[in-house]
Amino acid sequence: MKTQTVITDSNSDHPHCKSFQLRKWCTRTLLGLIFSLSCLSIHAELPSLDDLNPFKKDKFDRLGDQDLDTTLHTPMVGDYTRIGGNTAVRVYGIGLVVGLKGTGDDPPISTQRTHLKREMALKKVKDANRILRSPDTTLVEVKAFLPPLIQKGDLFDIEVHIPGNSEATDLNGGRLLETYLTEVMPTPGEGIKKGRALAVAKGPILVSGDSSGDESREKLRKRGKILSGGLSLKEREMKLYLNSDVRTVRNAKRISDKIGNRFYHYDEYGIRESMAEAKTDTEIDLKIMPQYEDNHARYLNVVRRIAFRETNVAQNIRITRLKDKLLNPKSSEAASLELEAIGIQSIPTLQAGLKSEWLEVRFHSALALAYMGETDGLDVLAEAAEKEHAFRIYALAAMASVEDVESHMKLQTLINKGDITSAETRYGSFRALSTLDVTDPYIRGEDMKGQFSLHDVKTEAAPMIHLTTQKKAEIVLFGRDQQFTTPIVVRAGKDILIKGEAGDKTITISNFHLPPKDQQQVVSTKISEVIRTVVEMGATYPDVAEMLSQADAQKNLPGRLEVNALPQAGQYYVRPQMASGSPSDKGHKIRVGNSNNVPNIFSEQRNHDARLTRSEDGAGYDEVIKDYKFQTASGEEEVVADEDGPSEEALEKSNYVERRTRFFDFKNPFKREE
Repeated sequence: MKTQTVITDSNSDHPHCKSFQLRKWCTRTLLGLIFSLSCLSIHAELPSLDDLNPFKKDKFDRLGDQDLDTTLHTPMVGDYTRIGGNTAVRVYGIGLVVGLKGTGDDPPISTQRTHLKREMALKKVKDANRILRSPDTTLVEVKAFLPPLIQKGDLFDIEVHIPGNSEATDLNGGRLLETYLTEVMPTPGEGIKKGRALAVAKGPILVSGDSSGDESREKLRKRGKILSGGLSLKEREMKLYLNSDVRTVRNAKRISDKIGNRFYHYDEYGIRESMAEAKTDTEIDLKIMPQYEDNHARYLNVVRRIAFRETNVAQNIRITRLKDKLLNPKSSEAASLELEAIGIQSIPTLQAGLKSEWLEVRFHSALALAYMGETDGLDVLAEAAEKEHAFRIYALAAMASVEDVESHMKLQTLINKGDITSAETRYGSFRALSTLDVTDPYIRGEDMKGQFSLHDVKTEAAPMIHLTTQKKAEIVLFGRDQQFTTPIVVRAGKDILIKGEAGDKTITISNFHLPPKDQQQVVSTKISEVIRTVVEMGATYPDVAEMLSQADAQKNLPGRLEVNALPQAGQYYVRPQMASGSPSDKGHKIRVGNSNNVPNIFSEQRNHDARLTRSEDGAGYDEVIKDYKFQTASGEEEVVADEDGPSEEALEKSNYVERRTRFFDFKNPFKREE
């Protein structure tokens, strides 16, 4: 036994035995620690991965889906994103104008002349110096702005200026040769820094027709515009950028999926494709739905109001709340946009808004329904376009988005209706109908040798002729068989003379620069026939516009001549008494829309407006460049209206007085008189 005891005592000091005891002690300690932590978890939890989601940090979004968080606040796509690619890009070039009939000059030595000679050498033009010395040519600056979402091959307007150091006097009758336009960045002290070529420009130049010797008129004749003279060489896309505090790939994908659930289309194979695609953790490509192609501003407003997190039950609750807001004129606009963002589930609510006693409520309900493809509100939109100037531009744009025969009929009625005297209503309806279907037999035009289109619209209303100096080169004759009154002596450019003696039923058109057998033609006094003939004899669109302007000044037209009679955005609407439900409310003037957010079909390219201009990467220019009359400001213009609005006198003067602008007598040839 003693021997066994000694052996046992000796084994207790063996290293393997000690190791076993240490492992046993560590196991007991670890089990105790785990038990302690499990007890502490009753009072505190470690954050879950879901809690680390940046969207869960919103103070209104702490509740889960099952808790109906929309009873407090519905997080929208616009809360987490900002828009990019919705501003114009400035492009610039140096070009050569030919066909000036002695009003050009030999450009002085300058960096511009050097640049032009280099371009001529690249195009293998021989004897460039001789061409530049000709009095029938001159060097010009070519400026334009590439609109948002323009596609490769799309056309846009170009402005042409004679440089200040040039002795050229008149661009009338000139034609710009092909000129490449590049992105530019004016840099004080360093001149113009150029980028890649984004567009190419060419075409006949439209200038003011005034031939007086006044100094201001002389300046006007040194600049002009080429309608649809620019051809885009690239596509521009709309983008959404995530805010810095939510930038992750997962969040970008979630937002694009939410947009795709509301806006999508089917490809040629019938596969559904989202209109939004997450590219990076910060950038989402956004495509435009077809019905919004002519109103980008509204599309962006709707996209920003798409709910980011919302259950079906919560959505139903929100629709019920929005119905009450929709029926209140003060909140109907915002409510209609939210309902439009929800989609087809909101159609019954919007249809209920069409039955409201208030035109404002019916109008906003009809707008939303139209962009959702519904025809229920077309009667309301036609009523708004005819009777309320503040709603007109948006009503016509919405009607142009509805591809239905009823929309065609409503627009034709607005064009033809005899008691409608507003030029904005008549031409605005024509523009909307031509946007909806350019081949509509009622307004289908005739191509004038690729220079402009001539539309002879047979209406029962008072005769009117409309010219454009923006976007489209077109002449619209409203009325049946309009004819010139005689005697008449006018010119179409410098070479063509139109003459008719008193009492004559015919007009003689002469161009002595043509071969002898083609120098004269005798036609009837029908205005459409005269226009066709002068074009055949070499007249350009600017020449025809000048001819009509001279005829208008001499009282040779059967009706009025209008230039750019486009409906205006940002007008004032007088809300009727009691529309807000308050007995003390005697009517309130409100601004409808914003003059900077105009539907595309009625937009004017205002090259001087810096708020609409950005470089291609989205950065704003913050310098004032004297030569370009150009100054920018970041962000969107804030519109602050007086509580009581403008005076009755100012409202009537600015909004509803019919504005007549002749081609001859306006100070700025590209802007209608106020």
